[in-house]
Amino acid sequence: MTAIVPRPIISRPGPALGPRKGSRLVNLLGTTDHKTIGMMYLITSFAYFIAGGLMAMLIRGELAEPGLQFLSPEQYNELFTMHGTIMLLMFATPLFFAFGNLIMPLQIGSPDVAFPRLNALSFWLFFFGSLIVVSGFLTPTGAADFGWYAYAPLSDVAHSPGAGANMWFAGLAVSGLGTILGGVNFITTIVCLRAPGMTMFRMPIFTWNTLVTSLLILLAFPILTAAIMGMLADRHLGALVYSPENGGPMLWQHLFWFFGHPEVYIIALPFFGIVTEIIPVFSRKPLFGYKGMVGATMAIGFLSVAVWAHHMFATGAVLLPFFSFLTYLIAVPTGLKFFNWIGTMWRGQMTFETPMLWSIGFMITFLLGGLTGVLLASPPLDWHVNDSYFVVAHFHYVVFGTVVFAANAGIAFWFPKMCGRMLDERLGKLQFWMTFIGFHGTFLIQHWLGTQGMPRRYVDYLASDHFQWMHDVSTLFSFLLGASILPFLYNVRRSWLYGQLALRDDPWGHGNSLEWATSSPPPRHNFIEIPRIRSERPAFEAHYPQLLERLHEEAHAGRRHEPYAGVSEVFGGTGRRQGPNDPDPT
Repeated sequence: MTAIVPRPIISRPGPALGPRKGSRLVNLLGTTDHKTIGMMYLITSFAYFIAGGLMAMLIRGELAEPGLQFLSPEQYNELFTMHGTIMLLMFATPLFFAFGNLIMPLQIGSPDVAFPRLNALSFWLFFFGSLIVVSGFLTPTGAADFGWYAYAPLSDVAHSPGAGANMWFAGLAVSGLGTILGGVNFITTIVCLRAPGMTMFRMPIFTWNTLVTSLLILLAFPILTAAIMGMLADRHLGALVYSPENGGPMLWQHLFWFFGHPEVYIIALPFFGIVTEIIPVFSRKPLFGYKGMVGATMAIGFLSVAVWAHHMFATGAVLLPFFSFLTYLIAVPTGLKFFNWIGTMWRGQMTFETPMLWSIGFMITFLLGGLTGVLLASPPLDWHVNDSYFVVAHFHYVVFGTVVFAANAGIAFWFPKMCGRMLDERLGKLQFWMTFIGFHGTFLIQHWLGTQGMPRRYVDYLASDHFQWMHDVSTLFSFLLGASILPFLYNVRRSWLYGQLALRDDPWGHGNSLEWATSSPPPRHNFIEIPRIRSERPAFEAHYPQLLERLHEEAHAGRRHEPYAGVSEVFGGTGRRQGPNDPDPT
């Protein structure tokens, strides 16, 4: 009997199926992953940052010489209005949600935010609301041109007709709704989704600041939305809410600044938190005064809703001693933060990688902005420099010095958690020095320009005013500041594709909070396992269990000791590493 042996059928293998065209975009449209949504916030906000920066460079170019150069007064008004709107509400505010989505759930050991679909809705409301605002440039009458705080009656339909102004109000209402929903989501996540052992006073400072910021959002943004709805009713229904006969202009100022001053701390507190996470890591020490930092954050949040009328000193319609005193008072908890940051660095084994450089640059710049804020808290001094370039310089030192410096620090610090690679140090330091020198060269001289009498929001000045040389200096450095974005963009693209791999959970070696106890980048739901949480430094304790006894001893205040956790001691340790990508460095 003949055995029949089956022969294998040799077939040509088919081509490997690649991703379908458009599948990546479809995935982005439907994603609810907080990390992906955080990256969408980050990319969108930086796109607006570049747009706002280009507008600023056009403004500086126009002011380089007396007379009109290439902008009409109407175009100039549109540019400074949209520049302020974009930088505050389409760059700085969504940048908070970018870092909040990327980092906060990791820091509390949560697999996601509390309401993932609401999180996605918040982003798309911001995205389309901001598109509505900037689409005003495409209308026949141009974009809004009444300043980013839209004082009545300048912003009513009689003085600012056209679709561009309507789109400005409507777009901010839509975008503001997304901000409010995002704040609700963050509060619920922090309160309800902390890992076992993560008590409130074991949360990282960035998470604390995220919580306080979200509470401020729920206080401030509904007021802005209500004020905008009143203005839209005036413009379309003749409601007369902001009629001068009814005291409408003062009503708008009170409503707007009740939103506007908490907004300054909405875009400041999260970035205080970023710097507070970075300084201990590169000082090789635990944070000095953890509970003091928490208390200072709460005090700033409380006082920020009580000082709105210091923007209205020149109106003569507010109680000057009361609001001046509260404005001085808010400097106290801010000063406490500086004291704690310096205390953390004191006697530490500091290294100056890119995140630490940005953090020190932030401290220097924000300190100068805060000092000029103390000057403006005095009503007589405020009357002298109100609506001058002194206020422009102060505001940029506070906002740019906080948001941009700290945001670059956070991106360099957490870049391995975004893509599993490290940013290039040389390009990062080049960008830092270009930004630092360009910023201070642009805005430091504007303090003198303001005290000499140059008003803000003016498209022209006379040669006899002798302002030109100061404008020339400011314009020259502004182009250096604008060019600093180029090494950043090149660095991000190059490092994302070809950067050094972050082979350990904690590539910096001294991370404290839980994001450094998972892989780089994290898995879909963030953790395979979570280490025991016994203090505000769970990742450090998990990576260096041999130091637990020393950590306990050094926790007692007033005890003198050698600089904390020397390099040889830390990297000579043999403690078990948590996570699949965190081998022992030896």
